[in-house]
Amino acid sequence: MSVNRCMSLLSRIQRHINSRTPRITAGSCHVSSGSGLLHKQCQAASAVCSRNVSSNSSPPKGPDTSLFVPVSLKTDSAADGSVGAELTQPLDKNELLKILNRFYKRKEMQRLAADNGLDARLFHQAFISFRKHVLEVSSLPADLHIILNDICCGAGHIDDIYPYFMRHAKQIFPMLDCMDDLRKISDLRVPPNWYPEARAIQRKVIFHAGPTNSGKTYHAIQRYLAAKSGVYCGPLKLLAHEIFEKSNNSGVPCDLVTGEERTFVDLDGRAADHVACTIEMCSVNTPYEVAVIDEIQMIKDPSRGWAWTRALLGLCAEEIHVCGESAAVDFIRELMYTTGEEVEVHTYQRLTPFSVLDQAVESLDNLRPGDCIVCFSKNDIYSISRQIEARGLECAVIYGSLPPGTKLSQAKKFNDPDDPCKILVATDAIGMGLNLSIKRIIFNSLVKPNVNEKGEKQMETISTSQALQIAGRAGRFSSKFKEGEVTTMHRDDLPVLKEILSHLVDPIEIAGLHPTAEQIEMFAYHLPDATLSNLVDIFVSLSQVDGLYFVCNIDDFKFLADMIQHIPLNLRSRYVFCTAPINKKQPFVCTSFLKFARQFSRDEPLTFGWVCRHISWPVAQPKNIKDLVHLEAVHDVLDLYLWLSYRFMDMFPDTALIREIQRELDNIIQQGVQNITRLIRATDPTITNTLQAQGSRQGQTSGNSRAGDSNYLTGSQGQRGQMMDRSLASRLVRDGLLTPDLLWQLQREWSKDQKQDVPDHSGSYELATFLVPLKDQVRVERFSLLSGSIK
Repeated sequence: MSVNRCMSLLSRIQRHINSRTPRITAGSCHVSSGSGLLHKQCQAASAVCSRNVSSNSSPPKGPDTSLFVPVSLKTDSAADGSVGAELTQPLDKNELLKILNRFYKRKEMQRLAADNGLDARLFHQAFISFRKHVLEVSSLPADLHIILNDICCGAGHIDDIYPYFMRHAKQIFPMLDCMDDLRKISDLRVPPNWYPEARAIQRKVIFHAGPTNSGKTYHAIQRYLAAKSGVYCGPLKLLAHEIFEKSNNSGVPCDLVTGEERTFVDLDGRAADHVACTIEMCSVNTPYEVAVIDEIQMIKDPSRGWAWTRALLGLCAEEIHVCGESAAVDFIRELMYTTGEEVEVHTYQRLTPFSVLDQAVESLDNLRPGDCIVCFSKNDIYSISRQIEARGLECAVIYGSLPPGTKLSQAKKFNDPDDPCKILVATDAIGMGLNLSIKRIIFNSLVKPNVNEKGEKQMETISTSQALQIAGRAGRFSSKFKEGEVTTMHRDDLPVLKEILSHLVDPIEIAGLHPTAEQIEMFAYHLPDATLSNLVDIFVSLSQVDGLYFVCNIDDFKFLADMIQHIPLNLRSRYVFCTAPINKKQPFVCTSFLKFARQFSRDEPLTFGWVCRHISWPVAQPKNIKDLVHLEAVHDVLDLYLWLSYRFMDMFPDTALIREIQRELDNIIQQGVQNITRLIRATDPTITNTLQAQGSRQGQTSGNSRAGDSNYLTGSQGQRGQMMDRSLASRLVRDGLLTPDLLWQLQREWSKDQKQDVPDHSGSYELATFLVPLKDQVRVERFSLLSGSIK
């Protein structure tokens, strides 16, 4: 958008501010008034203008030349044979080497090369290749041979080599000749123009803003159900499936479209007027009356943000209903200003309150029905669920890599009032997509692994947005608990949590973009010898975005591209394979991906029998955690097959059979998760003692615990856990007062004394038997025992 156009639009908006009448406030939410809306649009216009002026005034970004991979040239003789040598004389290789090295050291040549796109790195690489070519080729082109001979004879200047050097440099770095074209292809400064069909209609954008459990999505869905046609775009398969079922149960025929699944309500396969889909799968070509984009704050997600940007800018719908955090309102208003579309904001408040408690749980003995312990690693899930089982309690388990069916099964088990399972142990996967009857959210930790915009993994404290998303699951409006509670497992974490929740959510400021297959194909036309990974790297390096956007992280894409680079595939097929959503941490999934690509390249269909042989179907019930993790990976492999089957139907033909065994596998995994504590015990026979010890270190039972809490923990195992918390062993381990060497020294001494009559020294024997399994875990600086002191 030009600066003049921005200023013109600003003036026009301000002239009409006083002529606009206020909008009517209706319903249970607040609707922005007309004058307020125009005032916000003025602000958005100013922001857009300032961002565009800033981005347009800056020079084009220079390429990252470290990404330029030189092309290998054949060292065959020149087409004109040895004409040069016949016209002059053979060249002295030693003299040539001296001349070429003098040319390399010439500062004037380096500056001239830099003006033509060869920075110091490329200049060096090009020179090395040029020197090798001149010295090793059997016969040089006649013109180059004559020039070099003249220089050797003193009849020419060393700078005369430059044109031939540049000719060679452009042969090994073909991008130098088409840099302007590559910059144009990778210019991402005006994404709204990528969607001419959406720009051809005047869309109305309604932002439903509010916290978790405020009814914002409900109101958007009501409008979706009332429309003649509509599309729901959600971040998860579970959410798309929920809207699919809700729509059809309401008498509104609705199809389901996810990366791995297509379900048509019409038996003949005709598309319904309504569709619920994952956001990556939404069509930007199909016209709708209403579109709903859920969780719009994810537009800033480093990996998936591009999908929300594409949906928001590209959906062809008369009404776009956007649902998400209030922190995204100003940014969406600013983004929509670039498309010339107004944003109407409906603000909602949470339907049920939740409060942060003043006490941490401190011990698993203080758990109550309706508690959900939130962990940020699967190992913590295993550990805590085992400790809960050791206290005679049942718990449900939900984490991200579980199949959707298993998650729903565990959620149903936890929500069922007649089921003895009253405690949930979960990762932040519960933050969206599942309806859970939770009374109290307990954060086991406030630190989780994250991937930043550069693709680097790091441990960091959860953000206010993440904390609110998880905490908001307590006391849901539709659950039996009308008020929610939030606390931490450990005492030291509670003030940190309160500090996190006291902050406002950081405003959204940028939206993600991702190179399309068409853009990469145009790059490949200019750089036919580059690998797909290298093409994408160069694209990102040259890409220009304005202040509203960023290019999403492409590390996963490059990881897959490098994995299958040696497999002969056409560029479009290679690109599609590399966009497959797989878990690269799972070796079996990566191996399967590689085999799928290799079989595909041979033009051999991946049949049901072939897949069964690969995954060793039928599979047995898991006997330990390792087996369960492998079955989860097998489920991911079947998901990958289904995902590819909708892109290459002829090569992945047995979708129905694969889906059938996937349902069987889901049931097997569900059984494994229900017996997860047995699997943990089978994985490591000593884990029982270790986990009990870990539970003891979580702290003593609070004296202020309510009687009802203690009554809930019944059974001998629970009593034993409480006794352990009060023991000397518990206090010593909790306070970290043993070294490994001292531990074994004490054990040997106690073992010798066991046959003798030794006075009872307040738990010495208990300490000895309790600490043995902890020899690799205890780290101690100082230990005082009885009346003596050992250091």
